[in-house]
Amino acid sequence: MSFRRIADAPSNKTALVRVDFNVPMADGAVSDDTRLRAALPTIQALTAKGCKVALLAHFDRPKGKRVPGMSLQPLAAPLSALLGAPVAFADDCIGEPAASAIAALAPGGVVLLENTRFHAGEEKNDPDLVKALAQLGDFYVNDAFSAAHRAHASTEGLAHALPAYAGKAMEAELDALDAALGNPRRPVLGIVGGSKVSTKIDLLKNLVTKLDKLAIGGAMANTFLHAQGWEVGASYCEKDLADTAREIMRLAGKHKCELLLPIDTIVAEKLDARAPAFVRGLGDIDDDERILDAGPETIARLTKAMDESNTLIWNGPLGVFETPPFDHGTVAAARHAAARAKNGKLIAVAGGGDTVAALNHAGVGGDMTFVSTAGGAFLEWMEGKPLPGVEALRG
Repeated sequence: MSFRRIADAPSNKTALVRVDFNVPMADGAVSDDTRLRAALPTIQALTAKGCKVALLAHFDRPKGKRVPGMSLQPLAAPLSALLGAPVAFADDCIGEPAASAIAALAPGGVVLLENTRFHAGEEKNDPDLVKALAQLGDFYVNDAFSAAHRAHASTEGLAHALPAYAGKAMEAELDALDAALGNPRRPVLGIVGGSKVSTKIDLLKNLVTKLDKLAIGGAMANTFLHAQGWEVGASYCEKDLADTAREIMRLAGKHKCELLLPIDTIVAEKLDARAPAFVRGLGDIDDDERILDAGPETIARLTKAMDESNTLIWNGPLGVFETPPFDHGTVAAARHAAARAKNGKLIAVAGGGDTVAALNHAGVGGDMTFVSTAGGAFLEWMEGKPLPGVEALRG
């Protein structure tokens, strides 16, 4: 897709930069600085241009009120340590406190502005708040893809009030997603797992119109097996969505997308690492058995499909990976995909909370072509929905 990039942003100006600093905290301190680190390339690119950088972010859900425990102030010191340069703090994101803090910066200086959600107008995309924010800077940079599905004042409104550019993290995300779904190298294989069809109906309906093959795993595959007439024993299954599953299967056929459903399974009578586990073919599952992982034949067919594909997009695990040995299918598939990606034979893009955790569990999170941590925004992109914060950056 075409969008305005930070390389085209002006020099020696004031940049209002939307970042995602909704970080985990413990006892008033940052417990995971991943999101702070993700913002460093954009901040450094702008300060290298001699720009003043004013950072905009939300934290938690203060619902338009000033909540001391939801202040961004505790983030200034750890961000400064990561940057190796001072980071000032302003106790508001608009008005005199913000303006004074920005004015006090030397060229290349950085200030973190207070939680945007302390203002009720943030989530309402209020024009008055947008105007107040826009008065603080010369141009706008959005580096928070994870918040791009929200049409808020600091994620969408500002992009229309000032010249707007994508930050480095946003660039990487958009380029990766374009490579996976927008203009991919074919054939394209998708993997969608997880527990519920009900939460991924739009996702599945969109993907079967775009992919060459789609593998469905996890407990949601049970719903498809049930829709085909197979018994799934005591497995989790949304039987009331059988008609929806059949509709998705018909849609896949119409668009010539081959659906890869499980052909064998790993079952146990209970979800327990010590419970006896067995390989079961379809039609061989007892009434008291639960499907907890993909079987060896299913994984072999999936890895073969990877070998025959140039692009992979993955969301959701293939089994209950949190409880070994029911992690085997997910781990085997993840390691195969990562090996091909590392060797340049596969563009492998993955995202979604459980997916990130599963890839890290398999020890290959760093070997995929791109792993998105954007959660809801990543899923909405896969569903084919326009993201307000992205649409505003189109060039």
